[in-house]
Amino acid sequence: MEIASWNVNSVKARLSAITTWLDEAKPDIVCLQETKTVDAGFPLEAFEERGYNVAVHGQKSYNGVALLSKYPFEEINARLPGDEDDPQARYLEAVIAGQNGPVRVASIYLPNGNPTQNPDGEPGHHPKYAYKLAWMERLRVHTARLLKFEEPLILAGDYNVIPTKDDVYDAALWADNALFLPQTHAAFNALKWLGLTSAYEQVDGRPHQYTYWDFQGGAWPKNHGIRIDHLLLSGQAADQLKAVRIDSHVRGRERPSDHVPIIGQFEL
Repeated sequence: MEIASWNVNSVKARLSAITTWLDEAKPDIVCLQETKTVDAGFPLEAFEERGYNVAVHGQKSYNGVALLSKYPFEEINARLPGDEDDPQARYLEAVIAGQNGPVRVASIYLPNGNPTQNPDGEPGHHPKYAYKLAWMERLRVHTARLLKFEEPLILAGDYNVIPTKDDVYDAALWADNALFLPQTHAAFNALKWLGLTSAYEQVDGRPHQYTYWDFQGGAWPKNHGIRIDHLLLSGQAADQLKAVRIDSHVRGRERPSDHVPIIGQFEL
């Protein structure tokens, strides 16, 4: 079973790029982020005709997450618990009937958190950054509940977290960025310390392998990238992980997203 995550930066604008990649890679499950459309506007037919069941949780123009699966959905849960007033569509979780039993998969679009500075000039004081940290704490609390099921769990998505200096082309340039602040690292580590494993770090771990290149400043040809898209796994999923790859070549195609897919191969 291959499980992929891809921030597509508008499912409508990138539909041709997405379907081209799907036809080549043929992943079994795909977690999409930043779909940028309401549920009714999601192009279901393009995915259903390729054999995917589709679950969506969207909003107009911003955010939005989706799940594509060649296996049936047994249960679908939209929204991250912990704040009933949160209007942002950033989390979609499903139990999927795999070949060897149920697999729980979530598509996650974690808040960016920038800008971090209030007028006082201190990094980490802006409401957008406070929202990011609060969202990460909600994710940690919810994940702790999910791990009690003792089942294969894959939390896949754009985490907007650069884990280490080896995951960015120039760490000094990102020192005050919400993706790289010490508080962000602490929150990300607190999530992992529940017992989650990073798929990439488990079976690859090479430095300076990126999943995102900005559209500005020639980032792609200069390879000025960052690694912010992650597959975090419960022990039951990590035990079945066989390989991970980053399909960076799709960034060089026509009308690309600024992110590329990351794919985990499992015996599930």
